[in-house]
Amino acid sequence: MSRSFKIPAVNFAALREPRVMVRAVLGLLLALNLVAAAFAFHLFGTSTEQMMQDLESARTQLNAETARLNRGKILSAKVDTGRDEGGKFLASYMSSRKTTYSTVIGEITDLSKQAGMKMKEANIAPLDPIDGSADIDMMTISVNFEGTYPQLVKLVNMLDRSKKFLIIESLTAAPQPKGDVINVAIKLNTFVKDDPGGLS
Repeated sequence: MSRSFKIPAVNFAALREPRVMVRAVLGLLLALNLVAAAFAFHLFGTSTEQMMQDLESARTQLNAETARLNRGKILSAKVDTGRDEGGKFLASYMSSRKTTYSTVIGEITDLSKQAGMKMKEANIAPLDPIDGSADIDMMTISVNFEGTYPQLVKLVNMLDRSKKFLIIESLTAAPQPKGDVINVAIKLNTFVKDDPGGLS
C-alpha cells in the first residue's frame, strides 16, 4: 500500500505574528547565550591551566627583559663615565698638536733644572699615528743629559710624575772618565691630541 508524502506548506503569514517573532528572537538570544557560555567555560580553546601557564611564562619573560634592560642601563652609565674620564684624562695629560713641541720641551727643561741635570741636545721624531684613533698621535723625544747618579734618579722620578704623561721608553747611562758625572740618553714617549677645529 503506497503512501504519498507531502511537504507541509510554510505559512508565511503566521511567521509575521508577534508571538512567533518573539519566540524566534528569544530562541536566537538563547543560542547566542549558549555560545557565549561555551567560550566563558573554555569548552572551546585554551583551558584555565594553560592560561595560567602562559601568564607565568609571560611574567618570566618580562622579568628577564627587565633584568636585561637594567644591565643595559648600567653598561650605558659605565660607558658614559668612561667617556667623561677619558676626556678629562686627555685634557689633563696630553698636549695640543699646536703647542706640543714647546710644551713638552719646556716641561723636560724645567724638570731637568729641578733635578740639577744639565740638558743637552734634544731630538723629536715625526709623530706616529695611534692605531684605532683618528685624533691622537705618539711623539718620541730623545734627550741627552749630564749629571750625577742621584740627580738622574730625581729626574726619572719627576718624569714619572709629570703632568704631561711622559713615558720613559729607554734610558742609557755612561760614566765619564773623571769624577762622578754621567752622560744619560733618555728616549721619551708622549701623546698629542688634535684640537677640535684646530690645526692638524
